[in-house]
Amino acid sequence: MCSNKKYSAEEQNILLTLARTAIEHGLAMQQELTLDLFSYSEKLRQVRASFVTLQLDNDLRGCIGSLEATRPLVSDINHNAYAAAFRDPRFSPLSQQAFKNIELSISILTPSEPMVFASEDDLLSQIQTGIDGLILSDGHHQATFLPSVWQTLPDKKDFLNHLKQKAGLKKDHWSANISITRYNTFSF
Repeated sequence: MCSNKKYSAEEQNILLTLARTAIEHGLAMQQELTLDLFSYSEKLRQVRASFVTLQLDNDLRGCIGSLEATRPLVSDINHNAYAAAFRDPRFSPLSQQAFKNIELSISILTPSEPMVFASEDDLLSQIQTGIDGLILSDGHHQATFLPSVWQTLPDKKDFLNHLKQKAGLKKDHWSANISITRYNTFSF
């Protein structure tokens, strides 16, 4: 697994401020913020994939992201922050009142790498608890868990079973077509 580039405290602050500003702009204007990409450093304009997670009173309130890097990091975070606040289908759009109490976090993903395994037990033996984010695919079923999900599902088997359920499969599902890729994150 390739190591993720670290971001300085100043860069983290810039990205967290951007995410908050994107949500504030969405509350005021009901649309995404337009960015001047060249007002950001070259490092923050690199094409990267990210997730923005919102929590309210320690409960998930929105989480949207990109599994593949397709746009500059600042654009990805801007888009995902807006989408987590206003387009996550699990929640109603964020209100101004809820925004005041939102805790926001960002996860920047490494490129995902396919895992090679002969069985579910073989797969479980390769998964790195607390480190790996996983993308499960089987036919038209797909889901991901960020590495932060290990905090609530610390057992490998439970983690995988819940990921299957998130993908719309039964927790004991297994097939020859199942595909798993893994990635790491730099989260703040």
